[in-house]
Parts: sequence; C-alpha cells; structure tokens
Amino acid sequence: MIYRKKPRKFVMPEITLIPLIDTALTLLVIFMLTAPMVQHGIKVDLPQGNSKEVGQQQELVVSMNKDGKIYFNSYPIEKENLTTAIKKSMAGRTDLPVYVRADESLSYGKVIELVDELKQTGIQYVAMSTRAFTNS
Repeated sequence: MIYRKKPRKFVMPEITLIPLIDTALTLLVIFMLTAPMVQHGIKVDLPQGNSKEVGQQQELVVSMNKDGKIYFNSYPIEKENLTTAIKKSMAGRTDLPVYVRADESLSYGKVIELVDELKQTGIQYVAMSTRAFTNS
C-alpha cells in the first residue's frame, strides 16, 4: 500500500496592522495634548499686569529665567545665536510679534538689553508677557 501525501495549501502569513495603527494614533493624541504644555515648561515667575496680548499667528516666545538663561520657543539658546534663530523663524516677515517672558526677579536692565537686541533684528512688535493680578 502506497501512501500519498495530501497536497498542502500554501498559506500566506498575514501582518495585522490594527494594533500598529492604534498605537500610532494614541501617540499622536498624546503629543497633541502635551505640545502646548511644553511652552510653559520653563520656570519663569512673570510680573503681574492687567493687559493681555492675544496672537493670531504662531507665537515666537523668548524666555529668560531668574538665572539669566535664554530660551527661544522653549529651547535653550545662547544669546549670540538668538538673533539668527529669530530671523530664521520669521522667514523675512517683520510683522510677527515676539513675546518676551522674563522672570520678575531679573534686573530691568537685563530685560531691556534683551528687548533692544530683539528690536535690532528688525522686529516691529515686541510684547512683554505678564500674569494676571490675583486678589490676595
């Protein structure tokens, strides 16, 4: 008696993409939620004020903490490289506002020095960020 092997059907292995897509979309949502919070990740005690600046376009923010370290859009930067980085970000548009967030413990002279440097790059509008008054 001769036994014949039954011919096997070739099964193509499948790659399931649903878990990969779920993971990618979950990470996208996490990054979308945390990105606005990164802007306020630098510890700066702003002085109090009543006025509020509202920007319609992408904001350019220069922060200076109490140690005098300078940050541009939440990234540390040397003072010598600040003007170059701002010019690249503005892409030739001088009408974009630049917001300055300076710690209230800094001397007035250091903040004005920073603002003067920004003005020398050709920026037309420099706004000083403040926090709202609290009733305490």
